[in-house]
Amino acid sequence: MNTKNIELIASPRAPHFVGDGFRVHNFIPSGFRMDMERMSPFIFLDYNSKFNFPPSDKPKGVGVHPHRGFETVTIAYKGKVAHHDSSGGGGIIGEGDVQWMTAASGVLHKEYHEEEFSRKGGDFQMVQLWVNLPAKDKMSKPKYQAISKDRMGTYQLPNDGGTIEVIAGDFKDVIGPASTFTPLHMSNAILNKGAKAEFSFPAEYNTGALVIEGSIKVNDLEVANTDHFVLFENAGETFSIEALENAVVLIISGEPIKEPIAAQGPFVMNTKQEILEAINDFNMGKFGYLED
Repeated sequence: MNTKNIELIASPRAPHFVGDGFRVHNFIPSGFRMDMERMSPFIFLDYNSKFNFPPSDKPKGVGVHPHRGFETVTIAYKGKVAHHDSSGGGGIIGEGDVQWMTAASGVLHKEYHEEEFSRKGGDFQMVQLWVNLPAKDKMSKPKYQAISKDRMGTYQLPNDGGTIEVIAGDFKDVIGPASTFTPLHMSNAILNKGAKAEFSFPAEYNTGALVIEGSIKVNDLEVANTDHFVLFENAGETFSIEALENAVVLIISGEPIKEPIAAQGPFVMNTKQEILEAINDFNMGKFGYLED
């Protein structure tokens, strides 16, 4: 077997708040060698580990902010998020749903706890990934893909072992609904205790696994616990995960975009000049208008 071995297992860094509604641990880019180039096309990963928010009359969240040059992928595990943007888009991201926003040439965006969830309070658990775009697509038209849980590609593991929910790419010929600009795979492995799943990706793809719930054994060797991120080497193709208890694991793997990265805040382009143009366009109101 051409095994893809573990490069490192990263523990969650100290959490910080984004706005007042997202208590996150940052894994990409981070001090664990997982910078934007190493993890491309995944250039950012914030993880809101399970956190209980008390009831609130005013929804907590993040006010109006711009994006250009990439896609945001929000995966809801617990709780609900409402979002709106300057192109008139918006909606509710419910538990188990994914919102895939192509910011591309530029949008203004805001995200808040959904009103009913905010009034009741409760456990909140989310992942937000930023997926880079190749230079030729960075100034394309913004768009949304609202991917509800019932639209996921699903593969049932044998012996009632659980389910692989495919968001993007494929798993054993089951194809995910998300449309991507470059080759990548994204899925939730929902495993019952004792179940094992095998994944295979090209050696050069940047690959990782975030343990959302439970604990797993990787390649029959190393244990990764809840809220830890497993980074795999860029060698070998196949790895296995075994649930030591009921587990949920986010699996990501993608072909690196081998282009220069210039990043500043909510803008990710290829050159510093393009960053300055993005800031100027934002200041001139070219991203549209969105009420805070």
